[in-house]
Amino acid sequence: MGTTIIGVTYNGGVVLGADSRTSTGMYIANRASDKITQLTDNVYVCRSGSAADSQIISDYVRYYLHQHTIQLGQPATVKVAANLVRLISYNNKNMLETGLIVGGWDKYEGGKIYGIPLGGTIIEQPFAIGGSGSSYLYGFFDQAWKEGMTKDEAEQLVVKAVSLAIARDGASGGVVRTVIINEEGVTRNFYTGDKLPLWHEELEPHNSLLDILNASVPEPMST
Repeated sequence: MGTTIIGVTYNGGVVLGADSRTSTGMYIANRASDKITQLTDNVYVCRSGSAADSQIISDYVRYYLHQHTIQLGQPATVKVAANLVRLISYNNKNMLETGLIVGGWDKYEGGKIYGIPLGGTIIEQPFAIGGSGSSYLYGFFDQAWKEGMTKDEAEQLVVKAVSLAIARDGASGGVVRTVIINEEGVTRNFYTGDKLPLWHEELEPHNSLLDILNASVPEPMST
């Protein structure tokens, strides 16, 4: 389940965030993948675990929600989308290895976050965290999350949390992507490694390995 995914509600919408590292064993297959996938105009899903499993669930749910929208003549709610994800995850729980966070905004209930972990349970939460990096973030969120945050406060919290997980978790890395969903629509943001805060014992970003090696050469002793 190597990844860090986060969903946070704020006063008016939701913010979703994720790192971008996709690994195959010890090999990093993609350092800039997009783990936040669109399901409808107003609902997105954060994917962790098996990339193949999470992608096929997203594809099925997107197809079903498209049919649902045509039949009803209006966009699906966040709850409907999350329950479709839950249904497919639960019915195939013996074959799937993926944990998902569904987040979005609709005119009936506003911004909502649903966690659907391994096994197909569904839990509505004010914030949800998942993936291997989440182990390092539970205490941080207990302290840092608060009700009634503004959009900027919520996004800053998500970026800070993902960067903390990247610093500690070897299976999380790359860049940080965020998606903000509210009544006005969807905003995607992208934070490269040199824009993220540095934590304990982290090295500053360099263009070359030679920069690091040269910086670590001790000064010659003077007589």
